[in-house]
Amino acid sequence: MNAAKEMQDFRHSCRNFDDEDDNDDEPHEGRFYNLEFYHGRIKSSPDDAYIDEFHQQWWGEYEKLEIVLTYIHWLFPLQERGRNLRAHELTKKEIKCFHEDKQAKSKLVKSYKLMLDFYGIRLVSESTGEVERSPNWKERFRNLNRYSHNNLRITRILKCLGTLGLKHYQAPLVKFFLHETLVVGHLQSLKQSVLDYFMFAVLDKSERRELVRFAFKHFKPQEQFVWGPKKILSGEVHRKN
Repeated sequence: MNAAKEMQDFRHSCRNFDDEDDNDDEPHEGRFYNLEFYHGRIKSSPDDAYIDEFHQQWWGEYEKLEIVLTYIHWLFPLQERGRNLRAHELTKKEIKCFHEDKQAKSKLVKSYKLMLDFYGIRLVSESTGEVERSPNWKERFRNLNRYSHNNLRITRILKCLGTLGLKHYQAPLVKFFLHETLVVGHLQSLKQSVLDYFMFAVLDKSERRELVRFAFKHFKPQEQFVWGPKKILSGEVHRKN
């Protein structure tokens, strides 16, 4: 129930970004720190790296990406406070600017690819968001199963993509994780987070419903499925079959 409330609050926070009369309090004299970072004007803190340095020098540095805990808040900012107190929360005005900024969004996609590679996943299409396993997926999946804090990181990534105008990347990644957890069972350590958090980070309502249907179809035992109305879902699954 706590997870459901958290994800519902997140989805509600993503509404009406284009309202001109929002009363968003702008700290730090109106500076958009996250946009400045994504334009290469400031470094992250405390890691002291520009965005291009992350993309070029941190790619494939799996041990560093695993151990360092502070970069994720700069690469994937949210409207909520994270554990890195030197990072900055997004404001609605900044989000609106990010939506209209092709350069910033392009670099956000590079950050997404960086983390996908870390998790053993490859982005197949930027237009559809389709993903697939990387050649080294077995090694990287072992790491995912071992270190559960990556579940929190993936939730943050999904939230950020939805918040900053790249929501078409959300559902394909979540379906990938549903398949790997419920169908083939390679990522059992992620199962609870996929169902509680990943699935409900998806902003598009129709896509979210399709993911719930997919999850119900492959969840065992189905009578213990609690992420949607079983009577309705079971009827839909039987009709489709």
